[in-house]
Amino acid sequence: MLQQAGDFREESERLCAILAPLGDSDLESKTQFKDWTLNDVVAHLHFWNYAADLSLAGGERFGVLMTDVIEAIGAGTGHMAYAHQWLDGCAGRALVERWHGFYLEMAARFEVADPSERVRWAGPDMSVRSSITARQMETWAHGQEVYDVLGLECENTDRIKNICVLGVNTFGWTYANRKLEVPATKPCVRLTAPSGEMWEWNETETDNRVEGDAVEFCKVVTQTRNIADTGLKVSGPVAGEWMSMAQCFAGSVEDPPQTGTRYRAER
Repeated sequence: MLQQAGDFREESERLCAILAPLGDSDLESKTQFKDWTLNDVVAHLHFWNYAADLSLAGGERFGVLMTDVIEAIGAGTGHMAYAHQWLDGCAGRALVERWHGFYLEMAARFEVADPSERVRWAGPDMSVRSSITARQMETWAHGQEVYDVLGLECENTDRIKNICVLGVNTFGWTYANRKLEVPATKPCVRLTAPSGEMWEWNETETDNRVEGDAVEFCKVVTQTRNIADTGLKVSGPVAGEWMSMAQCFAGSVEDPPQTGTRYRAER
């Protein structure tokens, strides 16, 4: 059984539980992310879960879907508007239930898949393990918008290590996506897990380091917080540059939020 598929399911279940008490009107509340509503968050997660599931299944349907998305973006529709069009008006509690039922079925399919099999995506092709890890990352990152607007603190577990690994592994992608030369030096990343365990990557590097809380590292690489709004300790020019623009997700270049613009609302 693919562990990351179970982690994706648990991440989705936790977010679903937070959304459970909300009614249709509550789900129209705006978040701090691009004026997206909670409905937009769920629509986005459901649509790209569906796309990842198509990619796992193989065949031409994923390519057809991506062509439609690219054409919509080129026509000025945008991927969010396309997702709502694809949903054919499904919103509110009905959308939450559709998302919930689908991610449970999808997680089961990923659990029994070959983790090393290559699958297509909107960015570079990746392994099945990376594909479902990316879905966990997206669920966690966009879930932060929900927690923030509702004034809730997210209780994290060590399953966020998957997101930390993705953040470390996309060091080169952050630069390549911006058409910048990828530095030869990969900074050391040393993080404290929610359990208190220490996680470390590239430990031989001494001049460029990122150290601190694993949750805050995840917030930076998923661009849910500006590095200045965290307590992470960053030393060395390469580490500093990376953390100023880190992007662990596929797609066009995105900049981190401005300092102080993403925060947990007062309840």
